[in-house]
Amino acid sequence: MHSTLPAAAPPRLAPPALVVPAPREVSFGRVAGRVAPGTRRILIRVDGRLVAVKQVRRRRFALVVSLPRRDITLRVTAVDRRGRRSSTVVGPVFGLPRHAAPYGPAPPLRGYEDPALARTVHRLAHRFHGTCAVFVEDLRTGAGAAWNARARFPAASTLKVAIAIELLRSSRGAFARGTALGSLLWRMLVYSDNRAANELLVRIGGSISAGAARVNQTMRELRLADTEMYGGYEGDSIGRRPIPLEIVSSPTFVGKYTTAWDLARLGRYLHLATIGKGALARRFRGAFTRADARHLLYVLAHVREPGRLERYLTGGGVAVLHKGGWIEKARHDSGLVYWRGGAFAVTVLTWNAAGAGTSSDVLAGRVARAALERFRETAAGG
Repeated sequence: MHSTLPAAAPPRLAPPALVVPAPREVSFGRVAGRVAPGTRRILIRVDGRLVAVKQVRRRRFALVVSLPRRDITLRVTAVDRRGRRSSTVVGPVFGLPRHAAPYGPAPPLRGYEDPALARTVHRLAHRFHGTCAVFVEDLRTGAGAAWNARARFPAASTLKVAIAIELLRSSRGAFARGTALGSLLWRMLVYSDNRAANELLVRIGGSISAGAARVNQTMRELRLADTEMYGGYEGDSIGRRPIPLEIVSSPTFVGKYTTAWDLARLGRYLHLATIGKGALARRFRGAFTRADARHLLYVLAHVREPGRLERYLTGGGVAVLHKGGWIEKARHDSGLVYWRGGAFAVTVLTWNAAGAGTSSDVLAGRVARAALERFRETAAGG
C-alpha cells in the first residue's frame, strides 16, 4: 500500500526591504529598496490609497511618488507571478514636494539678489518698529533678498537646532529614536523646552558649558562665525548683485547670539544633507548622515510655534519646517518653506527694547508670504 505525502507549500514571499523612507523622517517621495526573488511588481499605497504600480525585473527598485504635506503611512506590497503578496509598512513619514528635493547642482551659497523681492523686504523692514534682520533664498535658483543680515541678535531658542545637529553628529549612529535622548530632542525642538536643551548639552559635553563649547566648535567648522552658544538656557551670475550681507543696526546685549545669515545657511545645509550634499554632510561625513538630516527635519515639521513664518501660508500644499526663539526683547523664526515648485530658506530676527510681540510674528509671516509669491511668479516665467 502506497501513501501519498501532501506537496510542500511553496515558501512565503518575503516582504520588500526598504532603504527609504524610514519612520520619523521627511520624504520627497522616493521609495527604494530590495524585493525577494520572483517578485514581478510592487504596489505603493499612501494611507491606504494606491498611488503607484511598478513592474520589477531586478531585486532592487526605486521610484518617486507624490506625498501630501503631512504625516503619512506608506505600504509597499510585493507581488509574484503566482499572485502571492507580502507587504512592508513604514510610518509616520512627513511628506514633502518631490520637486523640492535637492537633486542637481546647488545654487551659489550667497545667491543673487532678486530686485523685486528686495524692495518688498526693505519696505517691510523699514515699517517694523524696532530692529530687524532678514535673509531669504530660493534653494533651487539662488534668488533672494536680505536686510541687516550680518547683524548679531540674541539667539534665544533658535540655536536649539545647532544643539540637535551636534547631538546627532556626536552620536555617530548610536542615537535611537524613541529613547530618552529621542524624547529630549523632541521636547527641546517641538516644545522649545529649555530644561531638555540643557540636559542634551550635558549629554554632549559632560556639562552645559562643555556641551555649548562643542556646539560652537561645530558651528565654526561650518564657517558660521557669527553664532555663539554661550552656555545653556535659563529655565553668481554676471550682472547680478549678490544677496547683500550688511549690518544696518544691531541691538546691544550680552549672551548667545546669531545672525540671519548664519541661521539661513544652517537651514540650507540641513536641506542639502538629506541627500548627502552640502557643507554639513561633507564636513561630518559618516557622523551626520542623510537619515540624521531627514529625521531632524521631521522633528522641525512638528514644531508647535504657530503664527510666525507660516502665518499667511495656509493651504496650497505648503510645509514650513522651522524653529523660533523668543525672550522679552527679541522674537525670531528661521526655517525652510517647501512648496510644489521648490524650497527656500528664510530667517527673520527682531529686537525691540520696549519688548517684542506680535508685530515680530507678523513681519516673519509677511516676509515668508512675499518670498513664496515671488518665487511662484518667477517659476511661472514672471
